[in-house]
Amino acid sequence: MAESVLGVVGGSGIYDLPGLVDAEWIMVESPWGIPSDQVRIGYVDGLKVVFLPRHGRGHVYSPSTINFRANIDVLKRCGVTDLVSVSACGSLKEKLAPGTFVLVDQFIDRTFAREKSFFGTGLVAHVSLADPVSPLLVDEIEKAAREENLSCHRGGTYLAMEGPQFSSLAESELYRSWGCDVIGMTNMPEAKLAREAEICYATVAMITDYDSWHPDHGAVDIQAIIRTLHENASNAQRLVARLAKNFPRDHPACPVGSDTALEYAILTAPDARDPELVSKLSAVAGRVLNKA
Repeated sequence: MAESVLGVVGGSGIYDLPGLVDAEWIMVESPWGIPSDQVRIGYVDGLKVVFLPRHGRGHVYSPSTINFRANIDVLKRCGVTDLVSVSACGSLKEKLAPGTFVLVDQFIDRTFAREKSFFGTGLVAHVSLADPVSPLLVDEIEKAAREENLSCHRGGTYLAMEGPQFSSLAESELYRSWGCDVIGMTNMPEAKLAREAEICYATVAMITDYDSWHPDHGAVDIQAIIRTLHENASNAQRLVARLAKNFPRDHPACPVGSDTALEYAILTAPDARDPELVSKLSAVAGRVLNKA
């Protein structure tokens, strides 16, 4: 078994991860451009933990300007095997109140202004996203949430919208009619890219509001969202600390194949591959490219 390395991507309100031993901020270069920030690398009871603030410290990047490819690439270069996305979102269901953590298991991608794959002309690959989250990782997150007495709901569909504006009432009602549970702006293409990088991925969707559909909370209240963000951030840090303490030190094989997603995904013949793109994929796809 490979040694586990736990990665954490912090969303709105989460720009640091306290409690790490021997922690330091390090800039990791990527051929895919500039990541959102340096990564903070430290240890919890001997487990290597790598943290990256998705929007950058100080909240520099909007959802549409995040370099998702660089972010996932640098996490892969740091050895991350399992990645937890901690993300603020809105609720599309009455039962999912602000303050609840939802462990989603499906996504609908409605973003349109982002680079969504590491692959392309000169090196074509198609990975499966039927099961976009890794169930064993979700098991560990759910266990940690229960031990910390956090309000946690397992299962649900995350609607990824482009943003940065919030939904209109008509859009919110449309997404509800599709059966979506939460809405956010950042987990796509992040989840797709994590799968291409063979990193096990899971989302902790931290609910801050009821989007725009709720008859009693129809307008998204930014001040209320910020208050809930601060509360969620404290709880999320507790969750991650507990998760890291409990996390298996040897990375188990993923039952849905997250960690072997590229095994048969690359279609371009070795002699037809673009050398420049092959070079850029040295971290993301090195395991399979080095076999050719």
